[in-house]
Amino acid sequence: MAGDADKGSTTSTGSTKDEVTIGFPGIPSGFDPFTVSGHGSFVPLLYSTLVALDKDVNVVPDLATGYSVSDDALTYTFTLRTDAVFSDGEPVKVSDAVFTFEKIMSGASEIDLAVVDSVFESDGQLVIKLKRPRSTFILDVAGIGIAPEHAYGEDFSLHPIGSGPYVLEQYDVGQQMILMANNLYYGAAPAIKRAVFVNMTDEDQQLIAVKSGQVDITLTSATIAAANTVPGYRLVVEETVDNMGITMPVIPAGSMASDSGNPMGNDVTCDIAVRKAVAYAIDRERLCREALNGYGTPAYSENDGMPWWNPESVIETDVAFARELLDSSGWVDADGDGIREKNGQKASFPVYYFAGDSARQALAMSAANQVLENIGVEMVVQGAGEGDMVAMMVAWPVVLAWGSSNPITSYYLFHSASIGRDDWYDPESFGDAAVDAYLDAALGANSMEEAIPYWQKAQWDGTTGTSMRGECPYIFLANKDHLYYAREGLDIGDQMIHAHGAGWTLVANLKEWRWEN
Repeated sequence: MAGDADKGSTTSTGSTKDEVTIGFPGIPSGFDPFTVSGHGSFVPLLYSTLVALDKDVNVVPDLATGYSVSDDALTYTFTLRTDAVFSDGEPVKVSDAVFTFEKIMSGASEIDLAVVDSVFESDGQLVIKLKRPRSTFILDVAGIGIAPEHAYGEDFSLHPIGSGPYVLEQYDVGQQMILMANNLYYGAAPAIKRAVFVNMTDEDQQLIAVKSGQVDITLTSATIAAANTVPGYRLVVEETVDNMGITMPVIPAGSMASDSGNPMGNDVTCDIAVRKAVAYAIDRERLCREALNGYGTPAYSENDGMPWWNPESVIETDVAFARELLDSSGWVDADGDGIREKNGQKASFPVYYFAGDSARQALAMSAANQVLENIGVEMVVQGAGEGDMVAMMVAWPVVLAWGSSNPITSYYLFHSASIGRDDWYDPESFGDAAVDAYLDAALGANSMEEAIPYWQKAQWDGTTGTSMRGECPYIFLANKDHLYYAREGLDIGDQMIHAHGAGWTLVANLKEWRWEN
């Protein structure tokens, strides 16, 4: 057992007043907070963060009772609460926060804290000094779980000690994890005292578990949800910024190779007329009906509905405009086979999706049917494994999904610094001086409020941008609703708008869940 915990009672159904069983899409291989960011991970369950995000993506206190930022935005000073203890009973000290940040800065984590110059304790407070302003820094802080300096060691990942609302009671590799309420937690005691996470990644397996009453809540797909009503369960539909779209490489074939030597670009989507024509030829409402059974909304950017989204990025379906773009650019159906061509090059290209992902496949097929029918551009939809995808995506369109509570995603997706890195960001090889300037200004602003206009202009400034109205390196399709079967009577609290990844966002507020009387 990791720390002190309250045990909940059990029954044959698993749905007691203080227990829940969750069919979960992927049990982690370990619980070291240095391996992940708290946004979309186990961190909010097992660990405290200095600050947290509420359901409206506002920064709120957690381990820190408050913080201040210097006028030059280079010094952050946090006042930590004095009643927090780790699950082994040791007090949480400012030195633990210093240890955590220095450990990350040493390169022991995938979390990017390169902007931090130093971190230290001063007059009982935590002080973090930056090398330069970074508007998203406080959001980065909200994702960092504070680890205990006295207990961190080689086996910490499997025997975590944190100061969050839960402790790890049991872990069966690849099968399940059991969390118990941490009775040393400084916040309100969770109503759910015991949470059993059972590994379930297959859609059919999830449905069987619901029909047999094995779980209280589990993820499901639009296809399954549309065809199956299960007595005793309700369908929970959560709004998301989990956007799915098709990458569109913007450079010609042979222009360059990626860091791994993979050939980049192709001779069809490098033409902006083709990219924009495809974008305008798609009826996204129809797409959501056909591919997602109505469980989704049209997507126009990587951050629809977030505070930094630019609503002017929205486009209307305009097939006539799309055809005009292609006609005026020399793409015509010269041989009458229904597919346009230009200088001997057919307007035909593959679109890859991860094999086994039914939602991405359905979206790609629906889009391909519309585009061929409406404008004579052929998109050949093909499944591929993740290993093959890394090499292919820098040359050909791929169905990818994004969605984050941090606008820095936009920076990584569209800044020219990401070109050729084989890391899923900017496989389109998109780079634009004006966009780079906006993104640099947004990231380097003194505050989130000051940064928002720059994030928005990067999407569309009236002339150019990353959106489909602008340079169109990405054909955004749909924000996929996250769907869950939940046992009647289970209250999952006020959910934050869900980011990409349908598991961790759901349970991030587990401490607020309860069974209704």
